[in-house]
Formats: sequence, C-alpha cells, structure tokens
Amino acid sequence: MTTATRMTAPEYHAVSVEGDRTQLVDGAVVVNEPKPIHSLLQERVLFALGSWIRAGVGRGLVIPPTSITMDDYNVYGPDIIWFSEAHIPENLREYPSRVPDLCVEIRSPGTWRYDVGTKKSVYEAGGLPELWLVDDAAETVLVFRRSNPEAPEFDVALELTGGDTLESPLLSRFALPVTELFAAA
Repeated sequence: MTTATRMTAPEYHAVSVEGDRTQLVDGAVVVNEPKPIHSLLQERVLFALGSWIRAGVGRGLVIPPTSITMDDYNVYGPDIIWFSEAHIPENLREYPSRVPDLCVEIRSPGTWRYDVGTKKSVYEAGGLPELWLVDDAAETVLVFRRSNPEAPEFDVALELTGGDTLESPLLSRFALPVTELFAAA
C-alpha cells in the first residue's frame, strides 16, 4: 500500500504508530508484511551481533527496527540497527537523530525493490557507513560499505554466499558464517 500524495517526514511521524510496519520511502508510505523467514533471519543476525557486543567492552548497541529519518521524504525502519559506542543515542526514548553505523535490511516481498534501489541510494547519500542486504531467496548477503569514513559513497560492494563469512571492519572480530545464517531456512 502506498499513499497518493507525497508525504513529508513530519507528516509521517504525526500519523504513524509504533509497530505499524510502515516506512516512508520517497514520500510514499510503504507497508511491510514480512514472512516468517524474515523474522528467523532477523533473530539470527540480532543474536550474532548481540553476542558479539556482550563479549567485549565498548562494542556499541544493536536494536531491532526503529524509525530513522533520513531526509524530508524518507523515514526507514531498518530490520537491524547498530550504533558504535561513540554514536549510541543519548535518549533511547526518542527516535535516533543520526544515521546509525550499520543498517541491515532483510528481504520482504513488498519492500525488497526499495531496499536494493531507493533506500540503498538514500542510505548512501545520508552517510551510512555500511549496509547489509540479506536476501533469503538467493541465500546471499549484499554488503555495501565505505572503504574509509571520508569516502563519499559506498565504494566496496560484496556478495557473500555459502562459503563466505559476514564480517566488517566496523565490528572487530565479529564473524557470522553465511551458511549458519541460512541454515535450515
């Protein structure tokens, strides 16, 4: 479902309800109705990141979806959000006022085209350091990142499959084998 007229981020926030499974993409309200596989993959990535955070000091904060205002016409709810220790929001009772350090989007039939298209472009333009796109249909993880914090765009693109391990220069010693992510999925 999408709206007929272009909505702004403040208008969206005024009518959206916590947990309504909607996002604002280029001024249109998009409804996301994920399948059970989506929740399974989300739980596996959340668990892996949460375990990694608990295993060391100063590893930041990982949370499930919350609204991230990217610009005047885009308010996203990434499936998983990670903030480095230096960027953890001061008030967790408010929506974050900055772009996270890592966003993870997991394939849903109604939103995948936005994830790989408009949303990826807006994340990139908004300064997101790293984006993971988890594709349950192809059992791959597409990774887009900046080679350094000053890079103006995602200049590293990876497609991880069965024999690969999901790692990141942002997450020292974090490793999630792709086969483990998609095991019995």
